[in-house]
Order: sequence, then structure tokens, then C-alpha cells
Amino acid sequence: MIKIKEVSVLISVGVDVSKGKSTVCILKPYGEVLMSPSDYEHTQRDLKKLADQMDSFEDEIHVTMEATGNYHFPIATYLKKRDYDVRIVNPLEMKRYRCQGIRNPKTDSIDAVMIAQYGIDFWFRPSQDYADDNERIELKALGMQYFKTMKTRQDRCLVLESVIDRTLPGIGSILNDYDKHTGKDKKSDFVYDFYHADKITVYSEKRFCDKYASWSKKKGYRYSEKEARQLYSIAKDSIPTLPSSENTKLIVQDAVKILREVDASLYDILTRMNEIAKCMPEYATVMEMKGVGVSIGPRLIAEIGDPRRFHSAKALIAYAGIDAPPYQSGKFTGTERHMSKRGSRIMRKLGFELMDTINKHQKQYAGDPVCEYFLAKRNEGKKYRVAMFAAYNKFLRIYHSKVSSVLNESVK
Repeated sequence: MIKIKEVSVLISVGVDVSKGKSTVCILKPYGEVLMSPSDYEHTQRDLKKLADQMDSFEDEIHVTMEATGNYHFPIATYLKKRDYDVRIVNPLEMKRYRCQGIRNPKTDSIDAVMIAQYGIDFWFRPSQDYADDNERIELKALGMQYFKTMKTRQDRCLVLESVIDRTLPGIGSILNDYDKHTGKDKKSDFVYDFYHADKITVYSEKRFCDKYASWSKKKGYRYSEKEARQLYSIAKDSIPTLPSSENTKLIVQDAVKILREVDASLYDILTRMNEIAKCMPEYATVMEMKGVGVSIGPRLIAEIGDPRRFHSAKALIAYAGIDAPPYQSGKFTGTERHMSKRGSRIMRKLGFELMDTINKHQKQYAGDPVCEYFLAKRNEGKKYRVAMFAAYNKFLRIYHSKVSSVLNESVK
């Protein structure tokens, strides 16, 4: 329960968060300072001092701070456990609020005062607090870890590609890449054993096809004679710029080993996310939606969390950063607006993956409202990505409605 005092005097606590510490200022309306900006370490002892100081006031208290990655979690979590109303503000919104003067000086103390003043100015802004349980918090953390690990994988793929271009150029278009569902990467497995064109052309074409068949069986891949002949043809026509030596072997195999570690990490994270997501009441509903599978579903649940924390579907769309804010001045009204991209990057990436899946399975998803809407936009002559994110907008509206209903029913 949030602490709400009977006396209707406003007390705003502004917290400027840094790594390992926060600068705190406490104000009343009209600039009355109850506590000058002071530093508190993110430790049990210092935060207890702060909470005890706040307990000494008999008026209603709101705590305001900026979202600062992971830095604000310790003090926000501690004060929430002490039953204070903690409000997390988007840093961009706070920056625009603070930069209203001419000089705009910036120090931790000045920022703490401005955040406290912001808390007073926007005191009556409604705030719905849907406290996430530990499972949702862990799922969200795993989703972020998956996103960051995937970025690492992209970097390692570039490293491996640059090496392959000098030892076995041209095979990238033949072999499949990483499979999210199995955790296997056929291309990296192949170049680990056949790291140079000479390791292929040393055999005759028939002999290599036999070798490739036994290799595919050993690694658990489906054998294709056509694929084997294509690989042999590419190796025969390629011009390697690194010699077939032990040093080259080390370079290629080292790049593959690192990539394998990243792939194994991605597979483990996604597997664990699926296990946690299955415990969520909305899991079955989300997985029934077209385009959502074992890769997208858990990540979508992790990133959105409880959709009831968004006051409407429009707020969820804005969170994804695919909204187009209106622009009107005088007699002019803007009609060709770009999406804001002021939201979650992960949500936009998931939207791209989701709509790409729907586009590839149009016949299977015939009759689905999101797929039909996407095709209608394409038939209107809209560009692919315009139609894609228009349909993703519709998907999020349906998601907000369905999942909110399921969660409300589960509470009953």
C-alpha cells in the first residue's frame, strides 16, 4: 500500500540518480525547501537515513526520479518497500522540462531541485502502479540479456565473415545460418572443419559429396547432394587470399569457437525464457496469435510485461515508438508523419520479426485480421515497411485488449 497522509500538503522528493549514489532534495510548493540537496549512497545504511528523514514528515509524499538504466533500481526498490509513491520519469521528458531557461547550468544539486519541482508541477498526473512479481522482473532481465547477446552475435558474425571471405569466399549464400529453435549454426560448423577452399578441392567432386554426406549425418543436418555440389563448385572457382596453413586454421576455428559460445548462450536464455513465460496467465493467449512462436512469444511477454500498466492501446503503441504524433499549427495539419521511435528498441525489433513472419506465411494466416490489414495496406500501394508497422500497430491493439482481459479474469 502507498503511504498517503491525511493532511493535503504536498511534499515532493526529487532524486537525481548516479552510479552508486543519489542526490536528494525535498520541496514544498512555492519553493519551500525542507531538505537541501544531499548525497546518499545506495547502501542499506544511507537509504535508511533517507527513509527515516522522510518518515518525519506528516504530509503526503511523492518521490520522483529519472529512469537511468539500472542505476535507479536500488533506491527505487528500497523506497517502494517502505511504501512510498515512487514515480519514474523518462529522461528526455525531464531534460526538456529542465532546459527552459537561458543558461541552463547542470549539477547534481540543481538537477535534484528541478526533479523535485517537476514532482510538484505534475503532482496530480495519474500513476498506475502494477508491481511486477519476481518472475516478470527476471523475464524482463533475460529479455534484455538476449537482446544484448544477439548484438554480440552480430559482431562475431561479421568477424567470421571477414575471415571466410579470405579463405572460402562465396559459401555464405549456400549454408543456413543460426537456428533459434535448435541453437545450431550450419555455416560455422562447416567452416570449422573445412576452413579453407583447399580442404574441399583436395577431393574429387564425388569424394567430397560422400564426405559431406557423412559430415551432415554426424552433425545432425539434412544432406543435400545439390548443396554439396554447389559448395564444391564455389570452392573450385574461389580465390582464397590466405594460405591453407595452421595459422589460418587457428584464425577460423577461434572465430567459430567464440560464435558457438554466443549461440549456446542465446539458446540457453531463450529456453529459460520459455520456461518462465509458460507460468504466465497470458502465455496461451499470446502464443495463439498469428506470427508469434517460441522465439517471439516469450520476448514479447518479457518486454511488454503487464499491459494494464498502459492506460490504453495507444500508450502501448507509443511505448513501442511506432506512433506518429500529430502536428498542427494554424490552418496547417500534418498528414505525412513519421513514427516517433521514442520507445523501446526491443519492441520495434520484435515488430519487424513478427511482421516478417506474417509476410512469409500469408497463405497459412489467411483470415487473420493483422495479416489481412497488412495485405490491404500493400494493395493500397504502401511501401513494405510502412504496411509492416501499420499492421504491427493493429497487432499491439489486439494484444492489449486480449491480454488485459485475460489478466483481469485471472485476478477474479
